[in-house]
Amino acid sequence: MWVVFRKEIKELLRDRKTLFFMIALPILFFPLIIGGVAYFSSKAIDEAQSKVLKFSVVGAQYAPALVQELTNSEFFEAIDMKADTDAAEWVRGENVDFVLEVPSNYSDDLLQEGQATFKVYFNDAGLNMVKRRLNEIIGTYEEQSQQNAFATLGLTELQQSALLDPFVLETVNVADDRENWGEKIGGLVPYLIFILCLQGAMLPASDLGAGEKERGTLETLLISPIERNKLVFGKFFTIAMAGVTSAMITVVSMAAWGLVLSQGMAIEMVATFMAAIGAIDFVLMFLMLVPVVAIFASLLLSLSIYARSFKEAQGYMTPLVFLVIVPVVLAMLPGVELKGGWAWVPLTNVALAIKELIKGTMDYIALIPIFASTAFIAAVSLAFSVYWFGREKVLFR
Repeated sequence: MWVVFRKEIKELLRDRKTLFFMIALPILFFPLIIGGVAYFSSKAIDEAQSKVLKFSVVGAQYAPALVQELTNSEFFEAIDMKADTDAAEWVRGENVDFVLEVPSNYSDDLLQEGQATFKVYFNDAGLNMVKRRLNEIIGTYEEQSQQNAFATLGLTELQQSALLDPFVLETVNVADDRENWGEKIGGLVPYLIFILCLQGAMLPASDLGAGEKERGTLETLLISPIERNKLVFGKFFTIAMAGVTSAMITVVSMAAWGLVLSQGMAIEMVATFMAAIGAIDFVLMFLMLVPVVAIFASLLLSLSIYARSFKEAQGYMTPLVFLVIVPVVLAMLPGVELKGGWAWVPLTNVALAIKELIKGTMDYIALIPIFASTAFIAAVSLAFSVYWFGREKVLFR
């Protein structure tokens, strides 16, 4: 078995394409993707903030001072609109960014006229600053109208505050920083690791099964004095190691780039959060991944042995990504917790457990059904790979 394992590892290390996808790609490609998304997102936000918004006004005669302030602002450009033009169609035709309709009861005297409702027509499907900029200007008039009404009524500051906010709900969060951050990012960690383990194992798995068929080396391997089950175990451990290596390199690469590009406060925050997670929790996360990777490796090896070619193997393996995504997404849904039957659901239970370990709220008794269910599935999958590899009509189809 170990002879086969060493042989497959040596061939894996000689394959530059595989090494690129396992090592170079995670180190460079994923950080570039994240950095590129962050750069273009920041650029889009900056453009939206600096863009001059074109607008038209309906009922400008009811609020001349407000309309004049909008017109004089460097962030707005007034566009005339005919009286019989439909405001929604005017915006939909991209003549302006928004149309402001001023109500006829607009007045500085709130006590006399009551509440005034402004209507804004704009396309909210994309990124824009319409509501934010309007609220900044209209908010000034709103505050002034409130102050005029309070002065008329002769209210004190305490009475004014009570009228604006009659009841204040003060909350006390009993969760610590680790639990807060764990709840926010804990569901993404297993999603990322699972996908990376699967993706990192796909290319080696395709090569160790279907690739051997294409190169004509499978027959030579089969006539060697090595038992079939040991051949399977050797290839199985190679695929599993490739998956874990790819995942770990990617995670470490992303963490390293994040620390390098972050500022001092962010580094301190990340360091504090990581320091709060105990070494035992990290060990448990790794141990739970062992049967998960075993499931992936055995399934990928079975599909690769069944396929006639490398390309066909890749086609069979692609749907496995969706089979991995669904259980992990279930772990992110509200109300899904590591209790009852969820502790026995393969992959979902491991994702939930990793989240709980990150949060620091893990019920360690739940590790029993987690390891039992995933180890059982892994054993069944590996046994099927051994059985599958022993069938001549599968090997030579």
